[in-house]
Amino acid sequence: MPATINDVAREAGVSPSTVSKVLNNWSTISEATAEKVHAAIRKLNYTPNARAVSFARQSTQNIVFLTALTRNEAYKNPHMFDIMCGVHNELAKENYTLTLVDTSKESYPGETAEKVISQKYADGIVVHGSAINESVGDLLVKQQFPHIVIGHPNFTNQLCWIDTNHTLAGEFAAEHMLSCGYTNAAFVGGKKTDLISLHRERGFIGLMNKYGYKIPESHIVHTNSSVSESTSAVLALLSEKNPPRAIVCENSLIALGAAKAIEKTGLRVPEEIAFVTFDTYPYSGIIEPRPTIIDISMYDMGIQAGLMMLHKLKNPSLQIQSYTTLPVLVQGESTCLPEKGK
Repeated sequence: MPATINDVAREAGVSPSTVSKVLNNWSTISEATAEKVHAAIRKLNYTPNARAVSFARQSTQNIVFLTALTRNEAYKNPHMFDIMCGVHNELAKENYTLTLVDTSKESYPGETAEKVISQKYADGIVVHGSAINESVGDLLVKQQFPHIVIGHPNFTNQLCWIDTNHTLAGEFAAEHMLSCGYTNAAFVGGKKTDLISLHRERGFIGLMNKYGYKIPESHIVHTNSSVSESTSAVLALLSEKNPPRAIVCENSLIALGAAKAIEKTGLRVPEEIAFVTFDTYPYSGIIEPRPTIIDISMYDMGIQAGLMMLHKLKNPSLQIQSYTTLPVLVQGESTCLPEKGK
């Protein structure tokens, strides 16, 4: 039968409450007493009950990752899992567990977050962008519950959040195009309601305009991000009287469609047509020729979220609203090398 805290107390000649204080590193316990307790623990091979220790600390040592988990989520939202792994990596260093909690079947907005807080299920919440809304935001702020939201909420708030600067990523794409000498370019994005796509589009077009290269409206295309619709969109662009010399694809699924369209036209890459995409995952590895990528590490973003969460736990009044994780250019075969001096 496993040893109990009472067995340890008898072996060490102290009270069970003293054993509990030693386990929770109380500074009021003398070194001699602490050593007697630890010796008894080793002798009896005692394993403290994690729930009991957490209760004594008034802490669960658990953080909830709040997100919507619907069918095929791994395919529709693959970056979420990279973020989650990064968060877990940092929290584990401080002996925190990370619990994945689904919001997709709520009977009213904010129901899940309300339960987590009222039932003292966790010390803090990391809220993925798919699970944030004004109800959740109001609850977290009102309860002053430690939290970090992944992604800039699209409503006025006092929440703590971190995000990647997708506008800057779009500017990176424009800078690369111009450095390669591509001034006649197009942007193929997702739906007009897709905020990430919108920000990347704005960054790209804004920097091109800054240097005097106006992107015609016909060269700004929105799709549902499917391979078939992206293929059709790029084929239409390339059939224009003045087709683009280069294409910026908002995500790797669109880039896969672009590559199929280019293959159908018989144009040579990058000699006759070039293209750039964002993010190395999930489809860029199967695109031929190997695409040039503006990459933002979602794993690193998760690490930053984990670090911020730990800061919030130590200082609940800390206000965090920042962009993190800079884009990086990964040169591939779908664009020429930058021209010297640019």
